[in-house]
Formats: sequence, C-alpha cells, structure tokens
Amino acid sequence: MTKNNQINYIEIPAKNIEATKTFFSDVFGWSFVDYGPDYSSFAAQGVDGGFFKSDLVVSTKNGSPLIVLYSNLLETTQDNIEKAGGKIVKPIFSFPGGRRFHFSDPNGNEFAVWSE
Repeated sequence: MTKNNQINYIEIPAKNIEATKTFFSDVFGWSFVDYGPDYSSFAAQGVDGGFFKSDLVVSTKNGSPLIVLYSNLLETTQDNIEKAGGKIVKPIFSFPGGRRFHFSDPNGNEFAVWSE
C-alpha cells in the first residue's frame, strides 16, 4: 500500500516532555524515543508522531485539530486518564456511531477517546 498523499506523522506541543511521556505510557502504554531534551517520538499508535517542547496547547476552542483515540473500555480509559493527572473537559456523550469524551493531558492539550 502506498503512503503517498496520506497523513504520515503528527507533532504535538508539550510544555513538559517527561510528564507527557509518563502520562501516555501509563494510560495508553505508549513508548518513546528521545531526540534531545526538546523532542520525543512515538510509533505504532495508529499514526506515528512526536511531542515537541512548546508553551502552546492544542484545543478545539482555538481551532486546533482534535486527535481522537479509540478504547474498547471507555469508562476504564477515562478513570485511567484521571488517575494519571489528565482532566476530563467533556464528559462521556453519545453521537451517531458511538460514545466519546474529551480530556486534557498534563500540558493542557485536548484529546478525545471514543468507543462503539
């Protein structure tokens, strides 16, 4: 299958790279490769990407794209996010095709998690 003209990589701002790595490792089981103190990459999570050092945040309020993760156990994932220091910014709600919630990571970046 060709990669031509497909989304291949995404980069996300992070105020604190170490806290970001800990959060996504604890909640989602991600692993990281560091490229200096200001960048860390992840792979095999649906799309490859990385976190770069920045004081900016991703939020739908300011028009940023929303990164949506999938979970087989929506409530369990929500609990794990809260235990790891994430904040729920939109509680679980239904939409055609499933349910989802939005959360912010320790940096304040907004993400969503959905389930069928």
